[in-house]
Amino acid sequence: MENWYWMTLVVLIGLTVRWTVSLNPYSGAGKPPMFGDYEAQRHWQEITFNLPVKEWYFNSSDNNLQYWGLDYPPLTAYHSLLCAYVAEFINPDWVALHTSRGYESHAHKLFMRTTVLVADLFIYIPAVLLYCYSLKEISPKRKIAVALCILLYPGLILIDYGHFQYNSVSLGFALWGVVGVSYDWDLLGSLAFCLALNYKQMELYHSLPFFCFLLGKCFKKGLKGKGFVLLIKIACTVMASFLLCWLPFFMEREQALQVLRRLFPVDRGLFEDKVANIWCSVNVFLKIKEILPRHIQLAISFCLTFLSLLPACIKLTLQPSSKGFRFTMVSCALSFFLFSFQVHEKSILLVSLPVCLVLNEIPFMSTWFLLVSTFSMLPLLLKDELLLPSVVTVVAFLVACVTFFPLCESTSEAQLQLTSFAVSVRRRLPGFTFLPRIIQCLGISCDTDLHILIRRKHRWKVCHADNCAHEENGFQMVIFFPHSDDASISQRTALGQEGTALHFKLDYSSTKIPV
Repeated sequence: MENWYWMTLVVLIGLTVRWTVSLNPYSGAGKPPMFGDYEAQRHWQEITFNLPVKEWYFNSSDNNLQYWGLDYPPLTAYHSLLCAYVAEFINPDWVALHTSRGYESHAHKLFMRTTVLVADLFIYIPAVLLYCYSLKEISPKRKIAVALCILLYPGLILIDYGHFQYNSVSLGFALWGVVGVSYDWDLLGSLAFCLALNYKQMELYHSLPFFCFLLGKCFKKGLKGKGFVLLIKIACTVMASFLLCWLPFFMEREQALQVLRRLFPVDRGLFEDKVANIWCSVNVFLKIKEILPRHIQLAISFCLTFLSLLPACIKLTLQPSSKGFRFTMVSCALSFFLFSFQVHEKSILLVSLPVCLVLNEIPFMSTWFLLVSTFSMLPLLLKDELLLPSVVTVVAFLVACVTFFPLCESTSEAQLQLTSFAVSVRRRLPGFTFLPRIIQCLGISCDTDLHILIRRKHRWKVCHADNCAHEENGFQMVIFFPHSDDASISQRTALGQEGTALHFKLDYSSTKIPV
């Protein structure tokens, strides 16, 4: 009962932060003629409410595709239609054909913000709670901490409640799918992920891990017995889900093709705006979009994306496990974000969701990545005047993670499973050792084995961190580093117990420090 009390408090904190952020400006507020994503979502409600289904994705006098034309799968359109019925009941002017274009008012803003909150309450937040409760081998308090940190992730809050989108719907369905397939509710998990994919096509970022994990389960059970039956059941579930979502568009061949053309607009190029991926970074030095033809860009993007995610997918298929599934989701989503075609800055949210799922296993790396992912969207957030809520939500998230997780643990190369990678890199770059040092030094306040290197009067001296406060003032330089076997100490003399000063001659990373 006490756990339910704390979990309820966590949900209330998450809702309070969300609603507070929603009081800030939204994308394109007061900026005609195109406005922003807020107007795009309102316009889709206008189109789906006033036009027949067969005209939703086609250009016409009533549906100018150049003005926020619908470019998401059918489930997004159905959601827009549902919201439009509610909007029309409250105020018909909000969805009036043509005359509602660019409509802005405090009442309408309240309505639109509420639709996001309701979607969160019914889809995303229950999925987060169920995932956290289903975690095994951790205490109830840790489950509550995981739920709090996931619900306080600033990137999703700022985009959905600040910039304005419904990312929590597709991510919520995907999370329901993760819970389902991880705990052998394979058909429900498949159905949930099909809903996610039919809400936003970017859920393709997570599609291969789902496919490989379920296929691996079938292989493990044997394709001549229970595995084959499971495979048939999953295939039927997927086909039935897609058929129901796409049924109005399967009546005519051109209808389905037009929807696909809208979902995958290859004419837009490799990336848009400022995206923290490979193509945008390379474009600073080499104008790929101008040098290479469009079909060559598409082919290179496909090949690099496929090759980068292939090893993790093969391993997951051969060795299916819930933990491997979550980490493969991280790897594949990141591969898509870094190398795939037509990437938006907001697509980093598709990487952040699986990273949230491994927060309990690698808290330091997960927290670091989630903070960086939020920072990568800073140009967009600044354009929407969301700097203050960005700072506040990032600080709140960081405080929660530092409070409830031992961020300084599991940060060595061996614990992060980076030993083989680091050794291979050091063969070519001997100075590469400073990177693990940075990781460990970021956790300086929690490291019980931390030592401090001090230079005083041409002498180097090492003392334990706990005893440095007792040293006299006047040292010239302080360098922080934890003890490690990577450092080659050619001569040292220990004086006393742990924490007592050490005098030595050090040869570390090809840097010699004289006594």
